[in-house]
Amino acid sequence: DDTQMNADDTQIAADKTQMEVSLRSRLLAGSLLCSTCLSAVFSMPSSAASLRPSAAHLRASAAHLRASAAPERLRVEVVRSYPHDRGAFTQGLVFEQGALYESTGLVGRSSLRQVELSSGRVIRKTDVPPPVFAEGLALVGDRLFQLSWKNNRVFTYSRRTFAREAEYAYEGEGWGLCYNGKDLVMSNGSSELTVRRASDFGVVRTIRVTMEGAPVEHLNELECVDGVVYANVWTKDLIVRVNPATGQVTARIEAPNLLSPLERQGVDVLNGIAYDSSDKTFLITGKLWPKIFRVRFVK
Repeated sequence: DDTQMNADDTQIAADKTQMEVSLRSRLLAGSLLCSTCLSAVFSMPSSAASLRPSAAHLRASAAHLRASAAPERLRVEVVRSYPHDRGAFTQGLVFEQGALYESTGLVGRSSLRQVELSSGRVIRKTDVPPPVFAEGLALVGDRLFQLSWKNNRVFTYSRRTFAREAEYAYEGEGWGLCYNGKDLVMSNGSSELTVRRASDFGVVRTIRVTMEGAPVEHLNELECVDGVVYANVWTKDLIVRVNPATGQVTARIEAPNLLSPLERQGVDVLNGIAYDSSDKTFLITGKLWPKIFRVRFVK
């Protein structure tokens, strides 16, 4: 029995020794593994640096966020209304020092006119003969610039006499026009605005207009005010305010239900924006509309 017990003790001792050796081997392997992990952890800053976005990428991301920013939502607040010639197919409005100038369209019915705002009476008028379809209007000093739709020409007139002084050619369609104090800004019915020199109507640059990252098509009549551009959107009761430096729409101005159901009979779309700097209000109307509205853009 003693011999058997000694043999058993010897076997147990051998097993313990083998277990200790195995445990030491595992601990050593774990230690090496942990050392490798720690080495990897401490070496991460150099790897993370390679994943850090570049300054150019950050600038591009910031520009994208600005371009996709939601515009301010405004509405029109009507201050008062005035009579307007229902036969005037309004394509452009300019208000300067109490005088209202209007460009009307349609072949055979196009004209340049000065209108008495309070009564809607046409004070003076010069007809634009066929085949010209007159469009947007802008005032530069004492010269009125009047676009044509598909005739590829802009005409200039004396503000004082309405005598035609010059004309310049351009490519594409002409829709809206305004003057920012330095250059003319022109629309062509697309999502692009073209900045042009007043001296010869040459192109300075183009502006791609977007709202929340998407192009805004059918930009129509324009008004330049305090460094921004206001634009009618054709077929919609909507005016957008555009930052010309970026092309981003910074405000959308809803203008629904200005006319009563009876007044809307036989009319065409909202079109025509002029600014009265004396009280910071806007004059807006539409093609064949019976009224011009003095409004504010409010929240």
